Amino acid sequence: MKRRIAIILIFISMASLLTGCWSKRELNELSIATAIGIDKSGDKYTVSVQLMNPSEIAGQKSSGQRAASVVYKAEGKSIFEALRRMTLSTSRRIYVSHVRVIIFGEQVSREGIKDLLDFLSRDHEMRSNVYMLTAKNSRAEDVLSILSVVEKIAANKIYLSLRSSEQSWAATSVVKLDELIDSISSKGRDAVMNGVLVKGNLEIGSTNENIKNSQPPAILAIDNIGVFKKDKLIGWLSEKEGIGYNQIMGKIKSTVVTVNSPEGGNVGIEIKNSKSSVKGKVENGKPKIYIDFKASGNVGDVQSTVDVTKAENIRKLEAETEKNMEKNMKEVIERAQKEFQSDIFGFGEAIRRSNPKEWKKIEKNWNNGFKDLPVDINTTVTIKQIGTTTKPIPGEIKE
Repeated sequence: MKRRIAIILIFISMASLLTGCWSKRELNELSIATAIGIDKSGDKYTVSVQLMNPSEIAGQKSSGQRAASVVYKAEGKSIFEALRRMTLSTSRRIYVSHVRVIIFGEQVSREGIKDLLDFLSRDHEMRSNVYMLTAKNSRAEDVLSILSVVEKIAANKIYLSLRSSEQSWAATSVVKLDELIDSISSKGRDAVMNGVLVKGNLEIGSTNENIKNSQPPAILAIDNIGVFKKDKLIGWLSEKEGIGYNQIMGKIKSTVVTVNSPEGGNVGIEIKNSKSSVKGKVENGKPKIYIDFKASGNVGDVQSTVDVTKAENIRKLEAETEKNMEKNMKEVIERAQKEFQSDIFGFGEAIRRSNPKEWKKIEKNWNNGFKDLPVDINTTVTIKQIGTTTKPIPGEIKE
């Protein structure tokens, strides 16, 4: 009897495992999406989806005559409706789990993206770490239509360029879907989103002619950081302000700071490591922010006769670098307070963490409180290495 019961249980277990594949999706029944673009057309949304062309991505099987990706478009009152309507044009179901970037047209970003984020966060196939961008001075569908030489798919070009620039230049900022939703939902922090720009001839950029030239008529470029107020885009930071923003946020992975040399000329300092601490306090009933920024770096290039082997010259270069980086932070804070009135740094959150009771008193009027918020900045830069060349080349060349 026990043996029969054991056999029955084994068959039941096997049956439950077999039924686990009932909802499987075959790869040849899906169209793999790599990017989604969202624009506004009247009172409807135009959704553009960039789909991979697998036969052109596989190197040996590639014909070279067809694009590696294709862009489909559809209109709807929502993203959800537009994507479903898109099935009238595509032969396969669109699969969005491999989407790398989502791009909002500038018009959409300026009108507000809150309702659009609801679908993106609710869809179980959408990854929370997808990169979010705004098309600067253009529509998202224009960005996705540009053909690239090095990266066959525009989504890969944008994704890799943004990641590379964030790691090496520090004027840009990677913002993921979950981070964007958190910042828009927060009462003590406003959102930012990086821009992507079409440079050159848009009409040629969407044709094969664009990839036949060593200097393509149209290229995609990662641009400056966009500033949001609640869920609406209100302006753009400059390049230096973008670096200042990332300094405050502790996002500097590597960048270059060019400073004045004590002997005349310029010296390039490569910042390799940095750390930022933002603390909020309420003193005598008034909020205040303290920023402690520390960085270390190396001498990258010397366009001067300065002797970088001397400790006093290194200290002067450190002081110049500190002044340069502190100026970046002060300028972006001033513009955020006076022009944008947008707390993109999360100063409100810093005050809430330090003093929740006082934050409740000033939370409702934080827009006005942020405008006049005093910010104290302490900057420390340490130069650790000067490179393999101890003397600048101009000093070794005799006239």
